[in-house]
Amino acid sequence: MSGPLAPDPEAADFSEVELLSFDCYGTLIDWETGILEALSDLFRRHGRDRPPAEALLARYAAHESAAEHGPWVPYREVLARVGEGLAADHDLGLAPGDRDFLAESLPDWPPFADTVPSLRALAARFRLAVVSNVDEALFARTQASLGVDFDFVITAEATRSYKPDRAIFDEASRRFALARARHLHCAQSLWHDVAPARAAGWRTVWVDRRGGRSGGATPDSDARPERRVGSLAELARALGVTP
Repeated sequence: MSGPLAPDPEAADFSEVELLSFDCYGTLIDWETGILEALSDLFRRHGRDRPPAEALLARYAAHESAAEHGPWVPYREVLARVGEGLAADHDLGLAPGDRDFLAESLPDWPPFADTVPSLRALAARFRLAVVSNVDEALFARTQASLGVDFDFVITAEATRSYKPDRAIFDEASRRFALARARHLHCAQSLWHDVAPARAAGWRTVWVDRRGGRSGGATPDSDARPERRVGSLAELARALGVTP
């Protein structure tokens, strides 16, 4: 992945934007903290110390990509397969009742500190949407922590496809029915979001939650967004809104 990017001068003009779409897990929700807390609990139950965070997150990214690559399955099942893979990586046996430990932890994955105030401020000026690799029921449990109602929610379950597959972006474009200049997609993952969104003709902002560090729970990518911000609060300010 390339380092921090200078904004494209053309991307500084947000005057026509009327709808902001967001990735949820990783952008609005601090999923890496949630994932690591769930894994810490798993290792603790087995009397083991949790391995280093970055190593676990890299394996999470690999297992999730593999689970989402084949025939479509619900995200709850994706998470179950990821959990099984991570447990097998470390010779941890999963009892039948433990298979859903990641999905059961998902509603407790916390929003980033700036998410709720920023979304509330942005909602006063823009329509908001979520485009997320998640099931409807799981997202409903997350939405309660986000502090706003979204005008559109486009999920992997609704489209039976996972980002970076183009289908979920095409369905979102169909539902938004907006000219390119009027829609801005904001996301942390270059691989899941920025690359395919740009291929779909969307304008993109990279919300660089990892501060330019590669790795984490998403695969690396050399995709180049139109603009980089370090937080949702910085995005709000770039759009002329004070969170």
